[in-house]
Amino acid sequence: MRVTAWAGVLLCAAAGAASAGLHAADLRRGPVPVLAEEYARARFEVAVTSDPRLTRPKVRSNAMAPVSVVLNGEVTRVERSDGTAHRTRAPVLLIVPPGEGREAWLRLLPSTRLRVGGRLAPPAHPGEPFAAVLKADGSAPPRVVGRPTAPQRAAGELRAGLRRATERLDPDARALLPGLVVGDTSRVGPELRDAFEATDLTHLLAVSGSNLTVVLLLLVGRPGRAHRAERGGLAPRLGLSLRATAVAGGGLTLAFVIVCRPDPSVLRAAACGLVALLAIGTGRRRSLVPALAAAVLVLVLYDPWLARSYGFLLSVLATGALLTIAPRWSDALRRRGVPGRLAEALAAALAAQAVCAPVVAVFAARVSLVAIPANLFAELAVAPATVCGFGALALAAIWMPAAEGLAWVAGWPVRWIAWVARTGSALPGAELAWPGGWWGGLALALLTATVVVGARRLPHRGVLGVLVAGLLLLAVVRPAPLARWATGWPPPDWVFAMCQVGQGDATVLAAGGDSAVVVDAGPDPVPVDRCLRELGVRRVPLLVLTHFHADHVAGLPGVLRGRSVGAIQTTGLEEPPAQAAFVRRTAAAAGVPVIRAGPGERRRIGALEWRVLWPWPVAGRAPGAMAAGRAPGAVAAGRVPGVGGPFEGPNDASVALLVRAVGGASLLLLGDLEPLAQRALLRVHPGLASVDVLKVAHHGSAHQDPALMRAVRPRLALVSAGRDNPYGHPSSRTLEALRDGGARVLRTDRDGAIAVTGVGRGLTAVAKGG
Repeated sequence: MRVTAWAGVLLCAAAGAASAGLHAADLRRGPVPVLAEEYARARFEVAVTSDPRLTRPKVRSNAMAPVSVVLNGEVTRVERSDGTAHRTRAPVLLIVPPGEGREAWLRLLPSTRLRVGGRLAPPAHPGEPFAAVLKADGSAPPRVVGRPTAPQRAAGELRAGLRRATERLDPDARALLPGLVVGDTSRVGPELRDAFEATDLTHLLAVSGSNLTVVLLLLVGRPGRAHRAERGGLAPRLGLSLRATAVAGGGLTLAFVIVCRPDPSVLRAAACGLVALLAIGTGRRRSLVPALAAAVLVLVLYDPWLARSYGFLLSVLATGALLTIAPRWSDALRRRGVPGRLAEALAAALAAQAVCAPVVAVFAARVSLVAIPANLFAELAVAPATVCGFGALALAAIWMPAAEGLAWVAGWPVRWIAWVARTGSALPGAELAWPGGWWGGLALALLTATVVVGARRLPHRGVLGVLVAGLLLLAVVRPAPLARWATGWPPPDWVFAMCQVGQGDATVLAAGGDSAVVVDAGPDPVPVDRCLRELGVRRVPLLVLTHFHADHVAGLPGVLRGRSVGAIQTTGLEEPPAQAAFVRRTAAAAGVPVIRAGPGERRRIGALEWRVLWPWPVAGRAPGAMAAGRAPGAVAAGRVPGVGGPFEGPNDASVALLVRAVGGASLLLLGDLEPLAQRALLRVHPGLASVDVLKVAHHGSAHQDPALMRAVRPRLALVSAGRDNPYGHPSSRTLEALRDGGARVLRTDRDGAIAVTGVGRGLTAVAKGG
């Protein structure tokens, strides 16, 4: 028996190696890899192999990377510039730049054949399942040379029908219901996706085995009765025999694969879903572990790249945990008086989280502390949402009003799932930073195993469990007084704070109570939102965006999230135009007015008062004048009277503020002003005196005006910069100049978030720690 087992293992390993070698050969053969190394341009015939999708918005340097259309494809023909043509078969990643043809690209179905002109490039990372990256020339609508197959057209029509049926739902339900039913996440925005990631609910945004299991349970009935004559579900009520029930279940599975697209992730979900269904249908969970192993082996042989997929690994681990660990834990919970169904649900959530959390830590470098309760609460709504969603999917093809009605019913449990995700992610301790990589995952796995073994052996486990649950609740909720006592952050009576937002700026000025004026929003909504929550800021009477570079404005949704914002004040130079449009669009969606900062403008909120020092009117224009969309401030080619110029780009149009807070502490915020504009500011305001705190311009770059630093002579100099940024910020020359002038320098890349407290000689800075 042992010899047979080893022979089977060796045979599987040989088959896997052979399959992997054949698939890897596809990436190296033919003209496509050679042309990619040359970054050559050519014309291609491409068969689409995935749904088109949009890239997530990312900040690169001070600009927002354009949102492109991305899809997987297979090049079948290459026509070079010299007219020679080659037949081939090479998988590629096709990237289409933004433009007017985007909607047409997004409507493409798998198996559609296209003719595309573009430039090839090698994959960005080694080990990717593509022979090359194909960057299309322009964004014109795709040139279709072959229609999709009949099954793909049918699936596309069903999916489009579901999208139409959900058009009238509220935004969360409209985005989530197609994702929950068929894995269509095209409407899910970054904010909602971040909430699902923070609560480990992302499996609900992708096609999973649970989708299929819920539908098949309607057919076979509750667990343990599918193989009995007195079985439940719809099958006996329809007069179906056991054999006919099996055939009907197979038909539902086939329809599921067709509608959700037969790519490897859907096949994986179908395989794991069927294994889970057999487990709950027959009650023979242990004997189904070999079935799961066989399904995994077949899928890996079909597509060896799944062996490198974290999603595949998580799915297999979760299914295995439900088959092996969850039943034992469920029995243990029942013996301790936990009701049966609650014990099953709690055991399943605990088992899945125990085996999946170390893998998540490997690539995400975090641990979700709210994953288990979030999954338990969300699970209450998954079944009704899935059943009604599949009903709407089927009805949309024959009777749209009925489909819309069923989608409206499904919208209620879907909104509950969205509320669970948003509420869980908004808790101060929803996520815990954890070392990433395989060493971090191994450390978490060892810790989890230690906790499980210790919990079984320690006496008075019930009392211990209540104590641990209470401590975990406090860690997640983090009441402000307790968090301040335990961590010292934020310090009491803080006056100014600089958030740690990476390579960007976000400064908070206390305005009394839970109010604060915020200057800039950083490059990412998540860290600025977390910073404001830690500071206890719930009202923002004014948000100042010094200029429109992405590292100052892309985090705007994070400031707006769950807060009352009175107005957004900006510079008048609306460059870059795309990011200025993003600010206006986001503000309009939140109902927040956008106003412009005027030179010399004075404002006061409570004991906080400030003056706008810059931008200043250009020569020959009155304040407020606009020409060709440009601002009255330090605009491109603008000249300040008596100062000279010209001033170039958005940096020199930054809003600069002189702030005086409670007790008289002063702060100078310079945005990203370059030396020429700094010099101009000093000449326009010759009476500018020393300040207590300086927000160093442009993340502490080497481009500073020494005269301005000597004039303001700050006692504290704060630099906002990202760890290991490629720009050399902050510059050692700038830091030395500040220290030589008597300033104490703190920087967010090493010190973390920084808060300033006290006045006069009692002025001090407290760092949270990087």
